[in-house]
Amino acid sequence: MAKRVFDVFWSALGLALLWPLLLVAACAVKLEDGGPIFFRQVRVGRGGKPFRIWKFRTMVVDADRQGRAITVGRDPRITRVGAWLRDTKLDELPQLLNVLVGEMSLVGPRPEVPRYVAFYSDAEQAILGLRPGITDLASIKYRSESELLAEAENPDETYVRVLLPDKIRINLAYASRASVASDFLVILATLRLFPPARIHGGIA
Repeated sequence: MAKRVFDVFWSALGLALLWPLLLVAACAVKLEDGGPIFFRQVRVGRGGKPFRIWKFRTMVVDADRQGRAITVGRDPRITRVGAWLRDTKLDELPQLLNVLVGEMSLVGPRPEVPRYVAFYSDAEQAILGLRPGITDLASIKYRSESELLAEAENPDETYVRVLLPDKIRINLAYASRASVASDFLVILATLRLFPPARIHGGIA
């Protein structure tokens, strides 16, 4: 209950304070190529329930039909404005709407697309018992995920067999002792204002 109150308060405050920045980002996306402002992809939420995530569109229109579900290196599908949004993480801010309606939390495992959830082992299915989030310790560890995958011979296989299991391990370890206070520290760590190694269930 405390976590939900924390999520509702900060997501509502964030939307109230950041709407001018969100408006600027939305206009930049629209003006670049005239395409949709938002990217509404289906992700798997708590209990395996699908929902549509809110993100500013950072790739060309219909990019999800033109390549893999993960971003590898300097993906040519990424637009000029999209690259800026990704670098600053502003593309994730619309997910405050998902948090406000209860589909996501501020801190929790990043929600995956159905095709990757299908690879979860029985033990890894436990991650679906958690409400997905905008940020988590695994996201901090893999800030440079696209560059890491660019070095792999088979990016998709590396993601499914190496990165995804490690992300689930990190998030399950964190969730076993998570609190509102530790969630706040994860947010600070995401903003590079606190060392993630000092948060319980860390990213080793």
